[in-house]
Amino acid sequence: MGDERSILEQALAWRRQGRGVALATVVATWGSSPRPVGSLLAVEAAGDFVGSVSGGCVEAAVIEAAQSVIASGTPRRLEFGVSDADAWAVGLACGGRIEVFVEPVS
Repeated sequence: MGDERSILEQALAWRRQGRGVALATVVATWGSSPRPVGSLLAVEAAGDFVGSVSGGCVEAAVIEAAQSVIASGTPRRLEFGVSDADAWAVGLACGGRIEVFVEPVS
C-alpha cells in the first residue's frame, strides 16, 4: 500500500490546492497485464500525474480520459486489450487486457 498511499496523498494535496483531480484504478485484468488490480494513477487538470495503471503503455490515453472526467465530473470505465485497435495505437501489446475506472476526486 506504500505506493498507493503516496498517490492518494498527492491527489488530496492537489484537491486542497483547488485543482481538479481524477483517480484511475485498475479494476480488472485478463491474461498478461502490465499492472495488477488496484494500481492507481492520479491526474490533475493540467496533466500532472503520479502512479501508473499500465507500466506506461496506455498512460497517455488514461490521462486524456482523466482530464475529460475532471472537466465533466462524470466517471468513465475504459478497457484496453490486445484486440483493441486503440490498445495497439497506445502500445498495449502484452497480450492481455485491463479495465480502468476513472473517477473525479472531490
